[in-house]
Amino acid sequence: MEEYLVIKVALIFVLGLGSQWLAWRLQLPAIVLLALAGVMAGPVLGILNPVEDFGPLLQPGVAIAVAIILFEGGLTLHFRELRSVSTAVHRLVFVGAPIGWILGSFAAHYAAGLSWPVAILFAGILVVTGPTVILPLLRQARLASRPAAVLKWEGIINDPVGALLAVLAFEVVSVIYGGDTLLTASATMIAGLALATILGLGLGRLIASAFYRGLVPEYLKAPTILCAVLACFECANLVQKETGLLAVTVLGITLANSQVASIDEVRRFKENLTILLVSAVFVVLSASLPRDVILSADWRMAVFVGAILFIVRPLTIWLSTIGTGMSWQERTLIGWIAPRGIVAVAIAGIFGPALVDMGFEDGAMLVPLTFAIVFATVIAHGFSIGWLSRRLGLSATGKPGVLLVGASPWSTGLATALKDLEIPATVVDSNWHRLREARLAGLPTYYGQVLSEAAEFHLEMNNFGYVLALTENESYNALVCSQLAPEIGRHRVYQIGLGADDDEDHKDLAHTIRGRTLLRSGTGYHELVQLRRSGWVFQKTRLTGEYDFVRYIADRPDGTEMLFNVSPSGEMTFSTDKGRPTAKAGDTILSFSPPPAEKPNSKRRSNGSVA
Repeated sequence: MEEYLVIKVALIFVLGLGSQWLAWRLQLPAIVLLALAGVMAGPVLGILNPVEDFGPLLQPGVAIAVAIILFEGGLTLHFRELRSVSTAVHRLVFVGAPIGWILGSFAAHYAAGLSWPVAILFAGILVVTGPTVILPLLRQARLASRPAAVLKWEGIINDPVGALLAVLAFEVVSVIYGGDTLLTASATMIAGLALATILGLGLGRLIASAFYRGLVPEYLKAPTILCAVLACFECANLVQKETGLLAVTVLGITLANSQVASIDEVRRFKENLTILLVSAVFVVLSASLPRDVILSADWRMAVFVGAILFIVRPLTIWLSTIGTGMSWQERTLIGWIAPRGIVAVAIAGIFGPALVDMGFEDGAMLVPLTFAIVFATVIAHGFSIGWLSRRLGLSATGKPGVLLVGASPWSTGLATALKDLEIPATVVDSNWHRLREARLAGLPTYYGQVLSEAAEFHLEMNNFGYVLALTENESYNALVCSQLAPEIGRHRVYQIGLGADDDEDHKDLAHTIRGRTLLRSGTGYHELVQLRRSGWVFQKTRLTGEYDFVRYIADRPDGTEMLFNVSPSGEMTFSTDKGRPTAKAGDTILSFSPPPAEKPNSKRRSNGSVA
């Protein structure tokens, strides 16, 4: 029996990560594929039956996973980012959540046919918008900073708020039908909220202080925080059910704004863990759906989903954001985008059975109704956010941009060539004078440190698909690549080579902390700048059926560097020290070449072939 259980656990993770990978390859919402995988493995094929397989461990396991997911979401919230959207976020939380709760209750009662107690509790759950689906959608659409920040903060903060609203409704139902007094239930609820906030804040500051003072070694920091999350979650829940969700969110926000030097490493560890947990939990919950519940979908469920999508959410946003200074375009986009995710399903899975035990038979509909909302919102919003944001002027248009870190004659020439190819490019440097040539050329520039907190909020990294570290300092280039690789993708960060002046005794940095070496020859900063000043030029060439890649290579002067080729769809493939890319008809190649009238430079290092 134990062996079969291990096989099923392995199958859950294989299905979860396989769905995530397939969603990445096909550019589809991952949550849809996760749910489909769970339904196929559970109700359809009968391979998984989590209720029987895991028994009493199922609900605690789901609750722990949700707590870690919410904590990781809290780690992404910085108060500096909140300053520009604080009014809108406050309104969405303190005004929008109650409005959405009221409107959702009417929709659940009159459209879905739920009894009032179940409808009110269910509407609290639907306040949750889900950071696990919001954040991937924001990366996909490359939204402008303000609407993206509003959606992110709302999604993460409203997760525990929705859970607390559901708890409040459940407590009221318990009072009416269970015999407790309203005063007792209210006192318990207030005490739980206060304890959750104090516990999350106090524990976060205690951990930050311990890290500052060096009381915890580096290799124990991530495990320490993980243990603290679990302890914080359960301690709060001992006083009041589900207030642990609020406690771990406060804990995450406290640590995110404590400026602990090692918090980035902890955040990456939690991001990896969260991906595993989201994948596994969503497969488990969708596999837990009984087949007869799935087949019970009717017209009332469709009407309810339509009411949530087209009435409740837009009306909630428009009413709660009056006087916030947000444009009608921003309010329209935010009023449409509200995908529900893993937290909503998990909370419904907790309270649905509890309501059934109290005698509310329609409590069994909470999980299928939540899945219907999840499927509808993720599909509708996942496939429309890019189109709608572009129509409203709230998204970057065109090809993914290139971030060039380090201003020089060579990088300015490259940025100009990218501009001619209609590829957005921004030159970043901390030296104002080095940026002068780029500014005079009319190129977008950013003055400051690319790794600073200010750059994080002003550069809008969602607009960049590639990073080129082009300073003369190899260590700084490596630092830029290692810091930005988790966000951009390690296969899309490049740094300039060491150059020909380095002798054999040069102590190279470990390749694991460097970006990919730009250019096949690995030419360095000083040599490229010298060649640029001596007249070398950037040339673009479009390949056709008659003029193919072979002819292009044959026509190039000796020493020509092929920088990259760009496909008609905008995908760029750079030349590295591991080899040059192969281009096909329709692609455009950018190269760095000697002037047409100049003979090959014999002083220049060459590897014997066109790079």
